[in-house]
Amino acid sequence: MRTTAPAAGMRTRKGDPYLAGQHAGVFDLHDYVLSAVPDERMLADPEGRRLLTRLDPLLFAILYCGDLLRGPDGRITLADLHLALSRHGRRWLRKPGPRQERHAFVAPRESGKSSWVFKILPIWAAAHGHLQFIAAFSSSGAQAEKHVLGFRQQLDANPLLQEDYPALCRPARRRGGGTVSDSRMMLHTASGFSFTAGGLDSNILGLVDPLNRRPSLIVLDDVEPDEANYSPYQMDKRLTTLTDTVLPMNERAHVALVGTVVMAGSIVHQLVKTVTSTDDTPEWIDSERFRVHYYAPIVATPDGGERSIWPDKWPLDYLTSIRHTVSYRKNYENQPRPIDGTWWREEDIHVEPGLTRLRTIMTIDPAVTSKDSSDYTGFAVVSRTSGTDQHKRGQCLVHFATGRKIPHGEPMRAYVLALLESHPYVSEIVIETNQGGDLHEVALHDMPVPIRTTHTSAPKEVRFANLLQACQVSEVAFERILPEFEDQALAYPKVVNDDVIDAVTIGMEETVGRGQVTAVGGSWM
Repeated sequence: MRTTAPAAGMRTRKGDPYLAGQHAGVFDLHDYVLSAVPDERMLADPEGRRLLTRLDPLLFAILYCGDLLRGPDGRITLADLHLALSRHGRRWLRKPGPRQERHAFVAPRESGKSSWVFKILPIWAAAHGHLQFIAAFSSSGAQAEKHVLGFRQQLDANPLLQEDYPALCRPARRRGGGTVSDSRMMLHTASGFSFTAGGLDSNILGLVDPLNRRPSLIVLDDVEPDEANYSPYQMDKRLTTLTDTVLPMNERAHVALVGTVVMAGSIVHQLVKTVTSTDDTPEWIDSERFRVHYYAPIVATPDGGERSIWPDKWPLDYLTSIRHTVSYRKNYENQPRPIDGTWWREEDIHVEPGLTRLRTIMTIDPAVTSKDSSDYTGFAVVSRTSGTDQHKRGQCLVHFATGRKIPHGEPMRAYVLALLESHPYVSEIVIETNQGGDLHEVALHDMPVPIRTTHTSAPKEVRFANLLQACQVSEVAFERILPEFEDQALAYPKVVNDDVIDAVTIGMEETVGRGQVTAVGGSWM
């Protein structure tokens, strides 16, 4: 299973040493506090505590928000995410340019994202005057209201905060004695700081605080509902609200989006895939200039081993024991497998490594045209295997399958040559000419193996049904897990692209003969 190391955290300025290179595997809390507090007498004095924590959000969290950090055993332990967020918080000291500081943090469920981004870091920034107005948004108004309540409770019931930052902990009042704004959805303090929260399911257009200011930080936390109450149509509407209403509140605001994937293809899933896949980045992510920080639950170490992102909460042995489950893939890895299709089931896809290859080919399902804006092209490398008692004529063994949005011409040629280099046992390339018939003429000249074209008049649904049946009886098997095929197959027919399925289908037809190929072109070099 693929693991991706978490982002190390963005530098606040060139050469900033704050928590640089720190992660849960090497961080020592005791040593950190000793180095952060040069004279322990400063901890006994409000001015000393303010001085120590003004540029140190992690020390602030430990001193003022320990109740949010302690586990059931009373200890404070930290994950990679917490250290990276602490380091990231120092970016809020600067005023960014338009769309310059928009960041998404995606980590396993229950990893403390909301506590850090909705409470700890905003309170630190507010206490020291780094930010004046924070607007936070969640999936629903009720959820947002809980966040305002949690923020207010920290100000109302935290004796050390009240001692050191009294103006922050008091509501601003009018001359007549009434509060300026102290509602369920907004608070405005005597220090001039404002905090508001709203649900993306409510009217939030043109939000300003009592001083008519636009938010300097926009926090987006779990902006999507659970999968049972969500659909692709609702996702599109939610994304429109985000890009057309929330983000335009201040083009120069810091933006921190934190969340966990709720379903395949969701907003957060699209963000994750910019890190975990080679798919084209959705246009909205590029145009809104989001930078994605993805935290896998298991991280590869330089020595070839693995470690947990939060060893004190999730020991590596525990994560390894649940690594094969659907829940782990969705709630920990944030890479859900689409299961909304009505054709393939997981048990239809058989992994059978070690079969004996007899003949290996590369199949290509070309994009509709040769223009740069064309659709995806599907590629597969498959072999016919030797016969067995169960499969007299052998099996179609799929070694590789992917979809790529590559222009015809030299980019396509270079990619195919690279595939041939990584699969040296390929003896022939087979190209389907139903749609992208000009591929071999434009791109694939002077190949080191013969090229043959094929054409079929059978409907796609019939051909895919043949592939499904072959998969179910393991007449088509897979050398290893191929995520792109699984993603398309398990979601079919509710998929935008089916090029990978198509490429594997061609391979099946060419090796074990299911289906009827109506026309076959000659071989050529």
